Amino acid sequence: MASVELRDLRKEYDRGTIVAVDDLDMEINDGEFITVVGPSGCGKTTTLRMVAGLERPTSGSIVIGDEDVTDLHAKNRDIAMVFQNYALYPHKTVKANMEFGLRMSTDLSAEERNEKVQWAAEMMGIEELLEDKPDELSGGQKQRVALGRAIVRDPEVFLFDEPLSNLDAKLRKTMRTEVQRLQDELGVTSIYVTHDQEEAMTMGDRILILRDGKKQQVGKPEEVYNDPINEFVGGFIGSPSMNFVDVVVEQTDSGMVLVGVDEDFRYHLSPDVVDRFGVLESGGEYVMGIRPEDVFPAEGTERDTVTAVVEVVEPIGSDNYVYLDLSGELDTGMSAERVEESDFIARTDASFAPETGQEVEVVFSDEDVHLFDPATGSSVLYEQGHTGGVTTAESSADESSIADD
Repeated sequence: MASVELRDLRKEYDRGTIVAVDDLDMEINDGEFITVVGPSGCGKTTTLRMVAGLERPTSGSIVIGDEDVTDLHAKNRDIAMVFQNYALYPHKTVKANMEFGLRMSTDLSAEERNEKVQWAAEMMGIEELLEDKPDELSGGQKQRVALGRAIVRDPEVFLFDEPLSNLDAKLRKTMRTEVQRLQDELGVTSIYVTHDQEEAMTMGDRILILRDGKKQQVGKPEEVYNDPINEFVGGFIGSPSMNFVDVVVEQTDSGMVLVGVDEDFRYHLSPDVVDRFGVLESGGEYVMGIRPEDVFPAEGTERDTVTAVVEVVEPIGSDNYVYLDLSGELDTGMSAERVEESDFIARTDASFAPETGQEVEVVFSDEDVHLFDPATGSSVLYEQGHTGGVTTAESSADESSIADD
């Protein structure tokens, strides 16, 4: 096992006109499981391929353990990578595919190789497929073979490029557990790229969030979720996405009030919350963020309720996603795209199921409120030094062209 360090790692294409990874610094501890998330094209896979030796960095360095491997050929790095597209040899059997890396990189006997392949095959539930060829397998079976091929290598570093994306939902959850159990048992340092936030949150010891090739934030899942460094991270982590409302701070006799710029919206901040944010000037403009699961139907006579019109109710079983319009006007022709961009979403108990067009009142605690600078996207809490122990990077990314991830 070994630690991994990325030092000012940069990857450019087309003579520097396209920046895929922009001076990325990252330290991954020995035995740590890091998940990497971000929108398509943010540089996740490019970073992984540079660690694997499949892409050469434009500048910067990669250190595995105590060795700088930046210029080391991929075959000489003690890593195993699981690709999204399987990368199996079509003319070899499942057993031969899983055994190939052991034949090329170890001096194990045939009997020892066979034992390791059998162990990995049982773990993946594919022992009955060992004599089959890849063309005879389903997509899920192929990916399990690819996982088994990496497992038998017993490398210093595991690299996973969305390895579960082709599995059905039930098997995907089962395999998450298997991958985590494997990593816990072997203690192998692992870097896991995924588009699935649930995978990132449930599997990673820490999460790395990328945007436009830049590191946005690194931290434990609960830290990144509860203390996003900027508006992008707040909106990207969590499903449904965090609600955002443009507000102006107003000083009244009763204290600080957040007033909606484009919405009929007023919300008092308690003195403790005002102190938490630091100096909030009257007339200051901010973007207020509140997560859907922190929004509740108003009951009784709460002081600050938010009145909205129901646009769509989306049942998901135990909960309902209630899409709300704070302007008080119902959009009767609401499209799927409009639902995704809805002004305000409340994730409520399934028992709360208002009708479309109904006017409702919702409420939330001001302790759950986030405020962001509308110009930079930076969290006001971070600007005031309240980092919550999260390892952070630059709070905003330059808008630049990037390569597809």
